[in-house]
Amino acid sequence: MEFQGKKIILCVCGSIAAYKAAYLLRGLVKLGAEVQVIMTPYAKEFITPLTLSTLSGRPVLSEFFTRDNGQWNSHVDLGLWADLILVAPATASTLGKMANGIADNLLITTYLSAKCPVIIAPAMDLDMFQHPSTQRNIELLRSYGNLIIDPASGELASGLVGKGRMEEPELILEKIKTIFSEKKNC
Repeated sequence: MEFQGKKIILCVCGSIAAYKAAYLLRGLVKLGAEVQVIMTPYAKEFITPLTLSTLSGRPVLSEFFTRDNGQWNSHVDLGLWADLILVAPATASTLGKMANGIADNLLITTYLSAKCPVIIAPAMDLDMFQHPSTQRNIELLRSYGNLIIDPASGELASGLVGKGRMEEPELILEKIKTIFSEKKNC
């Protein structure tokens, strides 16, 4: 299995494209990866933690601590654990927070603590994607060394047609394979 022994954090944001996270997760696990899912609170409005927990075999994390028992979800430990962080789908809000270090949720604090490669797959309506602030945030994230997988063009949830659809899970998995193979050859 190509990803055997690899530890991947899949970060899911509140976007209609969150359903694609289930396909991504399934593909990662099929390839042998150990996957920890982190969801933003709004992501839970689009796909349930139960779905992603079932597919990963691990509890989904969303908050800094588990409310019922007070267990701390250490962003530092998560950031050190991961061989790769994949943010898919990444919303305009999360891109802005990542680019500017606004550490107000578990996803962002884990990203800021990470020592591994980060892949970001944006998903949003075409006007949001084209907005100068979003484009500036994407360029800033690229300058930090993050790999951005540009969204595809097509029909969007709004009914508009243009660039903004999260890239298909199969293509994202291919990018991850490339990253891991390049790291082996270093």
